[in-house]
Amino acid sequence: MRTVTAVAHRGDPYRVRENTVDSLRSALRLGADAVEIDVRLTRDNVPVLLHDGSLKRLWEHDRPVRSLSFDEVRGLTAGGVPTLVDALAAAGDARLMIDLPGGPDRRAVRRIVDVVRECGAEERVYYCAGAETMLAVRAADHAAEIALTWTTLAPPRPALLAAVRPRWINYRFALVDRELTARVHRDGYLLSVWTPDTRRSMRRLLDVGVDSITTNRIDALCALRKA
Repeated sequence: MRTVTAVAHRGDPYRVRENTVDSLRSALRLGADAVEIDVRLTRDNVPVLLHDGSLKRLWEHDRPVRSLSFDEVRGLTAGGVPTLVDALAAAGDARLMIDLPGGPDRRAVRRIVDVVRECGAEERVYYCAGAETMLAVRAADHAAEIALTWTTLAPPRPALLAAVRPRWINYRFALVDRELTARVHRDGYLLSVWTPDTRRSMRRLLDVGVDSITTNRIDALCALRKA
């Protein structure tokens, strides 16, 4: 029987603030197979969990994280922004999908990949982002598992696929139908989608045969999958 991977988007954000250790743990308690986290670097090159470029939306400080040391981030957020090392430890044996929203900064990508390697977590981490960033991941780790984020119905070029060597093609869920699912599978890749949050959308995606769903409503997805 086909099993769809349930991925919690930034943890369990409707219950607990996104990209925090508590949010990650909540998602795993609800049955997530993996948790998607966003990772950026501080000024002193500490990988931390944050989607936005600044602390404004989540922490009410309009300060770019890249301009702050980790100690400054910790002080401004009362320790609420975890490091990647914290997240890897909190996840235990569970998988983490690391999104890299900072763009194709090769030094930053290499630093993040190096931290994963130093923690001995290569086998339970995979990476997602656009093509240029995933090329930087591939350059940093020839064995990394990659979900290439793709935002158009036109398929990725064969030369790009050969260079990135993704395991997954990662589409916005509204683009996905049976035809696209069949094409991705025929080309030898797994299909992941992001981020449906209604049961109706999740049911449709389960019906068309996707391999992984990333959602903010991990409890709803796990309940549907079980049913």
